[in-house]
Amino acid sequence: MKWLRLPLWLLVPAMLLPYYWMAIGAFKSVAELLRQPPTLLPQVPTTRNFFNPDWTGTTADPDKLAGILQVQVEGHGFLRFYANSLLVTVVVTVVSLLAASLVAFVLTKKPFPGSRWLFRALLVSMMLPWEVTIVPNFVTVAQLGWINTYAALLVPGLAKAFVVFYFRQAMLSVPDELISAATLDGAGTLRIWWSVVLPMLRPALAAIAIPVAVGEWNNFLWPLLVVNDAATLTLPLQLGKMAGDLSFNPQSAAVLMAGSLLASLPAVVLFLIFQKQFVAGLQAGATKG
Repeated sequence: MKWLRLPLWLLVPAMLLPYYWMAIGAFKSVAELLRQPPTLLPQVPTTRNFFNPDWTGTTADPDKLAGILQVQVEGHGFLRFYANSLLVTVVVTVVSLLAASLVAFVLTKKPFPGSRWLFRALLVSMMLPWEVTIVPNFVTVAQLGWINTYAALLVPGLAKAFVVFYFRQAMLSVPDELISAATLDGAGTLRIWWSVVLPMLRPALAAIAIPVAVGEWNNFLWPLLVVNDAATLTLPLQLGKMAGDLSFNPQSAAVLMAGSLLASLPAVVLFLIFQKQFVAGLQAGATKG
């Protein structure tokens, strides 16, 4: 019945209101953003929170603060942090999905002695909170000399047990007859995985790629531990540092909202591009017996 959808419609404004407030705050002046009662729309829209032509580099005037694109940390700007986050997100998402799908293919379609126990070990690892592995991972990264390097941001995020489990369930829909036919044609394991299995898993790939990519894009705790050099700072780290400065400089709230708006764009664009595949992948997983 339609009234059963009422809780859903009540949740929509609760989830969208913070994003709406951030979006309009990015185009408000500092004075208007701090005004009480708040305005629901920018009365005098401005782009100075993104780039302020009146910024001199030293002024404390709230109307002449550096825009988010002008903020510098040890000679590195917002675009550098943005690029770092994009690099980490793209590499970890692509490599982890490909690796997980290959592992799931071998476990499901090319079983070997002990493969069942290996899969069970993966399931057990999913029950452990990620925070439990922080200390041993940090010690390993430190001993390898990877602190303040991209390797520290990339390598630990490549192994994802849940993604292997997800692909293993999706792999059950791939007919064994196709695998046998490809084998009879002389295709090897890698060729079958790449040319036969992956094309059939496109909805599943899109469905799991979005949460994996968003999780990597928003990752804060692990980069906070292994990165303290401005050259390798990711976007969440920089925005977090700016948020910590709000208690000393409330005027920078408008600039922070502009940065948060820019930081949210990749996730929004990713979902808009792959929303059909995302929904199809969820439906396929929900209806699978």
